[in-house]
Amino acid sequence: MVRDTIQTQPRPIALEPATKKEPLLAGCSVGFDVCGTVMTLVTPFGQYEGMFRVNLKKRFFPTAELGLGVSNHTDETSNIKYKTASPYLRLGVDYNFLKDRHSGNRLFGGIRLAYTSYKFDLSAPDLKDPIYGTTVPFNLIGIKGNMLWSEVMFGVEAKIWKFFHVGWSVRYKLRLHESKTEVDNAWYVPGYGRYGSNGLGGSFNVVFDI
Repeated sequence: MVRDTIQTQPRPIALEPATKKEPLLAGCSVGFDVCGTVMTLVTPFGQYEGMFRVNLKKRFFPTAELGLGVSNHTDETSNIKYKTASPYLRLGVDYNFLKDRHSGNRLFGGIRLAYTSYKFDLSAPDLKDPIYGTTVPFNLIGIKGNMLWSEVMFGVEAKIWKFFHVGWSVRYKLRLHESKTEVDNAWYVPGYGRYGSNGLGGSFNVVFDI
């Protein structure tokens, strides 16, 4: 009996797909804070704030936030009026904790270093001399101050549609350095908030990839 020799072809070796490397620069985004704008309408102070950030490997996000802090408030008890409209700047970086970096969503923590050099006006009812009965106007214009502070933040961001994202963050602010003004402490510091507050703040951002 003659045995037929069956020649078998070697099976091709399945190769693992090469891991796709993320580019260093994965894009840039711009956005604005909705929460601060709403505060200017319903509270005695608020801010108009825009942001620009760079996406590095979809993991690190260097960010710059530039805003205008505003207040026009009169105390109901003392009738003292405080008014300001001054800029501030924050610089820092966020880190995305999500393993899936391609979804467009973020769960992030970040740090900021912030600074403002501001001016404010302070006015009140005229002061009456108890001896002579004369009145002295109380109206201080252009009082100068500045503050340097840091922020630690945590937040989430969701991709809504293609290049459109929304997200929120919670921040804890710590004063690092400040100048004393002619009247000691300002009632409101642009970008920081109420001077006597507990340092907590937040934001709700609308973001567009560019």
